[in-house]
Amino acid sequence: MNGSRTLATAARVLRQLRHDPRTIALMLLVPVLMITLLRYVFDGGPSVFDGIGASLLGIFPLITMFLVTSIATLRERTSGTLERLLAMPLGKADLIAGYALAFGLLAAVQSALATAVALWVLGLDVAGSPWLLLLVALLDALLGTALGLFVSAFAASEFQAVQFMPAVVFPQLLLCGLFAPRDRMHPALEAVSDVLPMSYAVDGMNEVLHHAEVTGAFLRDVLVVAACALLVLALGAATLRRRTP
Repeated sequence: MNGSRTLATAARVLRQLRHDPRTIALMLLVPVLMITLLRYVFDGGPSVFDGIGASLLGIFPLITMFLVTSIATLRERTSGTLERLLAMPLGKADLIAGYALAFGLLAAVQSALATAVALWVLGLDVAGSPWLLLLVALLDALLGTALGLFVSAFAASEFQAVQFMPAVVFPQLLLCGLFAPRDRMHPALEAVSDVLPMSYAVDGMNEVLHHAEVTGAFLRDVLVVAACALLVLALGAATLRRRTP
C-alpha cells in the first residue's frame, strides 16, 4: 500500500462528497435527528433515554455510514470510475484505504456531532468520560464504513446495496442487547450475538454509561470492534471488483 496514493484517493472522494450536500446531510444530521426524536419519544421517562441513548450513539452512525459507503462505492463501479482507477498504478489496498480514510474523517465529524448533542443538548447522563463515548461511536461508524465497502462488491445496483441492510445490519440490531439483555436470549441467539461486532459496541457504550473508570470489559469491547473493522476492510480489498457482478 502506497501512502501518497491512499491520500490522493481520499482527497478525490472528499472532493466528490463536497458537491453532494444531500449525502453529507444524511451522514451528519440523520443520527442527530434520530437521537433527538427518541429523546422526546421518551419525554415522560428521561431515565429510559439515559438507558438506551448511549447504545444508539453507536448504532445510528453504523447504519448511516453503511448505507452511504456501500452506495457511493457502487456508483464508482457502475460509472466506470473504479475500472479506470484500477487500470492505473493504484492497488486495491490503496483504493480501499483511501475510501476508508475519507469516510472515516466524515465518521469522526458525525460521531462528535451526535455525541455532543446527546450529552450537552439532550442531557444524556453517563458516568464515564464523554471522550470514551466518542471513541466507541467513532469505531462503530468506521465499522459501518468497512461493512459498506465490503458488501458493495456483491451488489449490482444501488437497490441491491440497500437490500443488504436487512441481512447485515438488522440481525446485529436485534441481537446487540438493545431490546433485551443478551444473557436472557435463547442460548443459540446469545451465541450468535457473541460474534457480532455491534454487540461489543453496545456493551462498550454501556460500560461508559455505568462506570466512571476505564474497565477491562471496555478495553475488550473497543479492541473487538476495531479488529472487526480492520478485518472487514481487508476482506473488502480482497473482494473488490472492477465492474458490477
